[in-house]
Amino acid sequence: MYRNGHYGAALLFVTPISAVLISIGFVRLAFVAGITAVGFAMVPDLDQRLPGVTHRGLTHTVWFALVVGFLLAGAGTVVTIAPSLIGTVTGFAVGTGTIMSHIAADALTPAGVRPWSPVDDTRYSLDIVRAKNPLANYALLGLGIASATLGIWTGGTAAGL
Repeated sequence: MYRNGHYGAALLFVTPISAVLISIGFVRLAFVAGITAVGFAMVPDLDQRLPGVTHRGLTHTVWFALVVGFLLAGAGTVVTIAPSLIGTVTGFAVGTGTIMSHIAADALTPAGVRPWSPVDDTRYSLDIVRAKNPLANYALLGLGIASATLGIWTGGTAAGL
């Protein structure tokens, strides 16, 4: 998928987390989670800018997602926007999940992904749309925006906001 599709996938992923955070009173953290997810949505594609690194290789694996999750867990622990444990768990979930949402979106394409490489080189592809399909990318973005809007409303309603 392209940038818009990955932004949409990240929003679809982070919406339930943000809705729960809003509903328990961590509104700022919910918005930071959403902004972080969108900001990190394209991180796996940095492999296209690194010489000698295969596109949809290491940066499109579960292992890379876990590394990013641990890095953001550390950041979440340090940031004083929420109590340490909530910030840590949110950081890990957003970091890992955002990378996994990118991998899932790429699995919609014929090229697919190998998320367990190098342990298992099985390629996963739903072969639904081509990555460059603008309609598919904008549809995924639209679903993400609709999901985020619904999540904010749902979380706010649950919190009595």
